[in-house]
Amino acid sequence: MALVEVQVPDIGDFDEVTVIELMVKVGDTVKTEQSLITVESDKASMEIPSSTAGVVKEMRVALGDKVKQGSIVLVVEAAGVAAASAAPTAAAAPGAAPAPVATVTPVVASAASGPVQVHVPDIGDFKDVVVIEVMVKPGDTIKVEQSLVTVESDKASMEIPSSHAGVLKQLNVKVGDTVNIGDLLAILEGAVSVAAAPVAAATAALVPAVPAAVAAPTALASAVVTVTAPAHVPGAPTLGLPHASPSVRKFARELGVPLEEVKGSGLKGRITEADVQGFTKAVMLGATQTKAQAAKAPAGGSGGDGAGLGLIPWPKVDFAKFGPIERKEMGRIKKISGANLLRNAVMIPAVTNHDDADITDLEAFRVSTNKENEKSGVKVTMLAFLIKAGVAALKKYPEFNSSLDGDTLVYKNYWHIGFAADTPNGLMVPVIRDCDKKGVLQISQEMSEMAKKARDGKLGPADMSGATFTISSLGGIGGKYFTPIINAPEVAILGVCKSSMEPVWDGKQFVPRLMLPLSLTWDHRVIDGAAAARFNAFLGQILSDFRRVLL
Repeated sequence: MALVEVQVPDIGDFDEVTVIELMVKVGDTVKTEQSLITVESDKASMEIPSSTAGVVKEMRVALGDKVKQGSIVLVVEAAGVAAASAAPTAAAAPGAAPAPVATVTPVVASAASGPVQVHVPDIGDFKDVVVIEVMVKPGDTIKVEQSLVTVESDKASMEIPSSHAGVLKQLNVKVGDTVNIGDLLAILEGAVSVAAAPVAAATAALVPAVPAAVAAPTALASAVVTVTAPAHVPGAPTLGLPHASPSVRKFARELGVPLEEVKGSGLKGRITEADVQGFTKAVMLGATQTKAQAAKAPAGGSGGDGAGLGLIPWPKVDFAKFGPIERKEMGRIKKISGANLLRNAVMIPAVTNHDDADITDLEAFRVSTNKENEKSGVKVTMLAFLIKAGVAALKKYPEFNSSLDGDTLVYKNYWHIGFAADTPNGLMVPVIRDCDKKGVLQISQEMSEMAKKARDGKLGPADMSGATFTISSLGGIGGKYFTPIINAPEVAILGVCKSSMEPVWDGKQFVPRLMLPLSLTWDHRVIDGAAAARFNAFLGQILSDFRRVLL
């Protein structure tokens, strides 16, 4: 038995690199050339292999440490191997034949006046590597050594840089293409220079035929092509390393984005720069949360401590000392909706207008319609008329059918109406699509089907997304008025309570009329009080004389 210190081998033209992943732990049995840690520079990531087989006795590095050639990674107890023979090849005795680390090919600097072709440089002993990411487009101004595409073999991914500066006139590859050394990548106009730097052949870290101890990445100028990020195998564990190029990981670190939480849209789920930007925008808009934010955020209405808003902590009370209690875990639906409702209530400057609509004649028409269609099995509810009337009001006042996107107001030319459905699992909001194209009978039928799916717990995400306006009806339960919370990113919501017979002055006498209470909550950033009053008034006019919906 011998204890052997495994060191960082020759990793090319790098001074210090950061340890971003530990792939083994004390007690693990490792094989020769098995990856131990992953390190990363600003341009590349690479796995450091073991030069010795044995059992890990001690780890000498931790996440975030800086290492360089010769740094001790760990100590291995090597069985039946002499310590001298386990030393890295990089420390070979003087006079020994040099290890085949790299073949250097000089690239002569030159100037060009016309279109210049950019080819795949020497990427080592790789054939038919797949283009998994295109990082530029025609018309872009390209700098020398700027990455153009990312390619991937079964063992490594690498960014291919431009040898010239200029304007990209033509891009000859797309995602999914396979390329080899010498293949034409792009054509530049106004190219001015060629990178005057050696190109090193791919190294033993990526080519099993070469001893792992002499592993060194491909280098072009400042190591733009230096790559040894582990290939992504769908379904295989990633050991914590996101499937993204080094430049994307660096970009994510600069923004403070937890890359492991970003869903990749590239080939094989690879994370692109656009994915990082989209995730950042979603977090800024409050559409999503990082795991760190979720851990600090309140799970529901009164469960939060208010610290994120600068409020005093929520009171912690031992309720059991006052009498018997029973604790029940909140359902999944209530947890999800609670967090969304809290966010919407806090972040939206909401105002509610209350009004009454005379639905005496409409209710009589609804009752007679149900009698006439009794055999069809479709029962028309007042909510179906409200949805149809709501579409007419939304068309007349389109700002109520919009959403805020930063400082831009997005007007939607479709009318998908959500309606709140009370279920045993909590409140859910199914969506009826294209209500402007459907009649009251069809809307009633779809509402009945959606409500049943909600009660049975069979609503899918598609059934509850895309609404432009929501109606929350308490129906026959009771109440007079209430203040519904806006369902972001919508800008308004209509609350409806139980209708009741009331005396209404007709100019000569009081007459009994069936009045429906309306509560319209609106986002004051988008809508002002006058517009809200007009919307409610117009909606009331339609409900009192439904023929107006045809105008």
